[in-house]
Amino acid sequence: MFLSRLGSLNALSQTRGSRFWREWLPSGMASADTCGRVAACLEVEDVRSVGRQVYSQLKRKKALPPPWHGMLAAVLDGHETHASFRRHCPDCLERRISTKKGERIQYYHRLVALQLVGENGSLLLDAEPVRKGEDEIAAAVRVLDRVIAAYPRAFDVVIGDSLYAQGPFFNHVLAKGKHVMAVLKDERREVLKDVYGLCTQIAPVEVSWKGAACQCWDIEDLTTWEQVSVPVRVIRSMESRSVRRQADRRIEQQATEWVWVTTLPKSRIGTRAGVALGHSRWTIENQGFNEMANQWHADHVYRHDGTAILAMWLLAMICLNVFMAFYRRNLKPAASAAMSRLHIARQITAELYWSPCGPPARTPP
Repeated sequence: MFLSRLGSLNALSQTRGSRFWREWLPSGMASADTCGRVAACLEVEDVRSVGRQVYSQLKRKKALPPPWHGMLAAVLDGHETHASFRRHCPDCLERRISTKKGERIQYYHRLVALQLVGENGSLLLDAEPVRKGEDEIAAAVRVLDRVIAAYPRAFDVVIGDSLYAQGPFFNHVLAKGKHVMAVLKDERREVLKDVYGLCTQIAPVEVSWKGAACQCWDIEDLTTWEQVSVPVRVIRSMESRSVRRQADRRIEQQATEWVWVTTLPKSRIGTRAGVALGHSRWTIENQGFNEMANQWHADHVYRHDGTAILAMWLLAMICLNVFMAFYRRNLKPAASAAMSRLHIARQITAELYWSPCGPPARTPP
């Protein structure tokens, strides 16, 4: 269902007459209701073990090389799978929303995913649901601890958005033997005030990154952030790039500012590598959540149950990893250049829609 991107269990059950299933299943395919009911009874650890097998195979075949700067990153971020004002289950989170009809309770599910970012792409390793009465950081700590135990040498640094710029989280990652990096936004922080003051006294370094000209200030050994057990390093990047507007085709200069705080010293990575590492956080949004939700229908509620939602999300992650490994490693360069990933997915779907008697008859010449 996920590999062919059908989008629902009902769409999958309608292919039960295909001869494809007779070749792979000893008996008939289960109904949509049975598939959903079984998903709610699955042991999610068994599903995660399949994901670990995929990672082990890719690692053994050297399909996960580090980027040019040599630092493999584990990116953490939260994702809301769905929300509803009516349908809910015992595992749903709740929040109050102001509407035209007054204040209403909205039910939703949220999870934290961890993605490995390498040279030739990314790999979703694990996910953990946010439970009632806790924040995203608590779920992130659980998934991080589990991933470090299962993949102790998979990555070097943990990256998160501004939510993860918290002293207890930094200390927890350091205690696990990993470095950490996060976006720094809160102007009330003393460390950010010190950086802005020092930037007026230090000349910036000119670097380039993916077509952008960056003026960078790289300051380390900052001890203002007392909640972190070690001195931190802050990288500030003022970036300018040329953007062609689609409406009138004019070229404009777009300026952005980024500030990251990290425990990585300059002896490990330079300023340009630090900028590239900080921007890699967006990989989980572009190649993770957007791909999973829009192309793989992972946000669809196949069964409104906490276990079923998590199991289906983990299965979608595994299918995405296997599909991307096939596309990048098995296809010849000429084939991958001629066929998009969506075209390959539609070819997989075509296998399921063969008639019960076999493939469509060929038209005589």
